[in-house]
Formats: sequence, structure tokens, C-alpha cells
Amino acid sequence: MANLPKVVFLDRSTPPHIVTLVLLSGLSALAMNIFLPSLPAMVDYFDTEYRLVQLSVAVYLGVNAGLQIFLGPVSDKFGRRVVILAGLVIFVLATIGCLLARDIYVFLAFRMVQATVVTGMVLGRAVVRDMVQQDRAASMIGYVTMGMALVPMIAPAIGGVLDQAFGWKANFWLMLALGIALFWLTWRDLGETAAPSGLSLRQQFGEYPELLRSPRFWGYALAAAFSSGAFFSYLGGAPFVGTEVFGLDPATLGVLFGAPAVGYLVGNWASGRFSASVGVNRMVLMGALINAAGVGTSMLVFAAGQGSALSFFGFMCFVGLGNGMTIPNATAGALSVRPRLAGTASGLAGAIMIGGGAALSALAGALLQPGTGPWPLLWLQFLTGLCGIAAIALVVLRERQLERTAEG
Repeated sequence: MANLPKVVFLDRSTPPHIVTLVLLSGLSALAMNIFLPSLPAMVDYFDTEYRLVQLSVAVYLGVNAGLQIFLGPVSDKFGRRVVILAGLVIFVLATIGCLLARDIYVFLAFRMVQATVVTGMVLGRAVVRDMVQQDRAASMIGYVTMGMALVPMIAPAIGGVLDQAFGWKANFWLMLALGIALFWLTWRDLGETAAPSGLSLRQQFGEYPELLRSPRFWGYALAAAFSSGAFFSYLGGAPFVGTEVFGLDPATLGVLFGAPAVGYLVGNWASGRFSASVGVNRMVLMGALINAAGVGTSMLVFAAGQGSALSFFGFMCFVGLGNGMTIPNATAGALSVRPRLAGTASGLAGAIMIGGGAALSALAGALLQPGTGPWPLLWLQFLTGLCGIAAIALVVLRERQLERTAEG
């Protein structure tokens, strides 16, 4: 990539190699879902109820979203490197705690602490914005988040094999090994990219209102949130649609369920390839339109009486494609509204996206009932898609206002 700062792999006096940033994001995604096939075995091990073990996913996401609010200002104050390294150390210690736990509540407590691995994903985006300007940052973030598309596709399969061969703890032993290896890689490769702020930590958190008063920040953050909301709705509702509406067996559902990830991978590639030349706003708008159009077309197929499992999951590829184009570019835009607050903006935008997505996922699960068919999920996805288009339109209008003011 042209115009990048000099990067020397495994030289912490230079900015990090993109491979390191991809792996930091990938570990966060892997820790979220690799152990899902082991949930039944964990129920037996801890002699508890399934609903309690299942909380290991919910508490992880909840702490994940909450941490993002704090990570940005802390990294703007102390720098990216030290906060990422600290997050990895805490993740490694928490993983050891999960392995040693003999009680489900102790396990859940350490599982919550494991969410500190999100520092790599959140601050990896801020590192990119420290290194390059907005449009090229969107391109690099697109490449970085390709790892986040691939890992959730393959992690449960790996986890299932490990569980079958060695038991449920094997997944956490793998996380432990990867956490230690990634700490070493980060220590060797990730040079500091942000000058520590001269503000106190309290003053640093006091910068949030500046972002919250920015229509452009809200436009970008909501464009990412609504785009990902269509995907999170899918996560909450697609298992019901697949089993209850179409009667799919678990193996078939597992294969079809990954359709959006394929589109997301292609969308990330498009972001990496074209964002610098096409521009952030156009890429976000195109992604939002593809997202809504994919769901809208699926609705038309069902309304014509031609809907099937293949059409339902097939059109979800467009949701993934739209997400892959929208999220990296909207994230780069949010980080560029106030470049000196890139870490703060990354954390706040991430919290809005994850928190809103989790709420929409729960809403999708609540709306789908026997006899409703796929319609509640499709309508929810379509409406969030339209909201994503409105959000980026807000950004475009605001930038035109600023241009007219500058000309005047």
C-alpha cells in the first residue's frame, strides 16, 4: 500500500504490521464463539442448567460492549501499545481462571474478564487511523476485519473437533496458547502510534460530549450500528427460521447459516480494494443500499409464494456484503471526525454498534413465534437497513452544510 508509514515486522520502534492487527481482531472473534459446541459438555461438568452456561456468551458480549466505552479514552491518555498489552495479559489470566474453575459462577466471572481481549479489536482500528488518513484507513480496516469474518466461520468447527477429541477445556487451552503467542507478537511488533494525551484521565473522558455533539459522528456510528443490526437480528432469528419454518437439520442449518459471512468477506475485500479511490461516504451508502435491497428482494420472493430455505439464506449473503462495505468505512469515518480522539471514537462507536446489535438480536428472538414464518425477522432487517441509509444520508447533508459554511 502506498503512502504508509515505514513498517518493519517485529520491530516495535515502527508501527505494527497489518498481520498483527488482523490477529488481534481475530482472537477477539475466536474467543466469542469457539466453545459453543462444548456448551452441553459444560452443563454436565458444572452440574448446572443450560441457561446458566449459555450466559457465557451473553456476559461476554455485555462486558465487551461496556469495555469499549472505557478503552478509547484510556488509550488516548496512555497510548495504544500499553493498553493492548495489558488487555492481553488480563485475557491470559482470565483464561487460566476459566480452566481452573470448579463452579459455574466462578467460571462466568472469569469469562466476563476474558472480554478484555476486545482491546485488540477496538484499538487496532484506532492504530490504523493513527497511521493513515480517512479513506486509506477505511481500506486498511477492511483488510483487518476480514479476519473477523473468517474466524467466526471456522472457530465453532475447530471447537467441536477439539471438544470431541480432548473435552471442552481444550478450547480454553487453545485460547490460552493463542493469547500468550499474540502477547509475544504484539510486544515485538506493535510500536506506539499515538502520542499520549496531556489531559488527565478525567478530562479524557470529558471529551465524550464533543463527539456526542457531532452529527457526523452520530451518522457514521449509526450507519455502522444499523448495518450490523441487520446481521445481529439474523443471529437472533435465523436459527428459529431454519428449524421451525423450514425444518432443517442441525448440519444443514450450520452450512446455510454461514451465508452472510461469505458476503461479509467479499465486502471487506471490496473495502480494502476500493475505499481509497471511491471514498468513505459512497462506500457506506452503497453498502447500506445493498443490505436493504437484499432483504427487500427476499421479502418480494416470499410475498410471491416462492420463498424457500435456499432463497432465505441465499439473500442473506447481501446482508453480509453490505456489512462488509459499510462497517469498515463507517468506522473510519467515525474515527476521522475528531482525529485526536480516535481511540475514544473507536470505543464509543463500537459500544453503540455492539450494544444496539445485541438489543436487535434479542428483539428478533422475541418477535419470532410459531406461525409467523420469517416475516418478523425480514421486516426488522429491512427497517434497520433503511435506517442505515438514512444515517449516512445525514452525514452527506452535514458535510454539504459544512462546505457551504466554509465557502461563505
